[in-house]
Amino acid sequence: MAFFELKNVTKTFGGLKAVDDLSFSVAEKEIFSIIGPNGAGKSTIFNCINGLYVPDTGSIRFKGQELIGKRPDQVAVSGIARTFQNLELFAHMSTLDNLMLGRHTAMTSSIFSVLGLSFKKSKAAKEEMAHRRKVEEIIDFLELQSSRDQLVANLPYGKQKLVELGRALALDPDLLLMDEPAAGLTQEERDEMIFWIKDIRELLGITVIIIEHNMQLIQKISDRILAISFGKKLTEGNAESVLSHPEVVQAYLGEVIN
Repeated sequence: MAFFELKNVTKTFGGLKAVDDLSFSVAEKEIFSIIGPNGAGKSTIFNCINGLYVPDTGSIRFKGQELIGKRPDQVAVSGIARTFQNLELFAHMSTLDNLMLGRHTAMTSSIFSVLGLSFKKSKAAKEEMAHRRKVEEIIDFLELQSSRDQLVANLPYGKQKLVELGRALALDPDLLLMDEPAAGLTQEERDEMIFWIKDIRELLGITVIIIEHNMQLIQKISDRILAISFGKKLTEGNAESVLSHPEVVQAYLGEVIN
């Protein structure tokens, strides 16, 4: 049984097949990357995985459990977290509070109680302390101590990307979906992101699926790469074989290898 498997998935919008009979599997603790030109269907794949879209056909299984038909919150509870290309943070809340919101699937008390707005019940206070300990571990892991109490709106973009990564990690995922983690980052910040992604796999044991355009990042971190175009698989394999494949070069770079 594959740790994660997407099998014969098709998703259409009107007459357009955004994902066309696509299949791939990912092993536990693997870093698996999906590449392709704009409009290739990459984000649609993620939206199908985390329940934002319902595929027309096919199966998506995680640890043997079918995901199709589950709501996004149910997918999150099953152990799948996601970061977004366009940041989905609460800009006028602190780093700490944004990460605390990432603990929502594990909360049994009111979110307002856990965020410290009400301490009338000792159960809520104890739960708040436990969640804060987990969040503080993530802050230490991502070296966000200096940003801990700052409003996210006041942080540089690279730090905001780390806060969003931290919020995803706060869900305690077994599988992390990362949508263009290097987008908008400087070269130094991209190098740091490579470091964090490797540590997420090596130190936290989390399986990672990445959508990314930056080939430097893809080459440095990927165990395997899937290349797609118009929702169809072009090729799959290690970085060297995929990035030198003639159809990948033509579809992704707009060039033809002679």
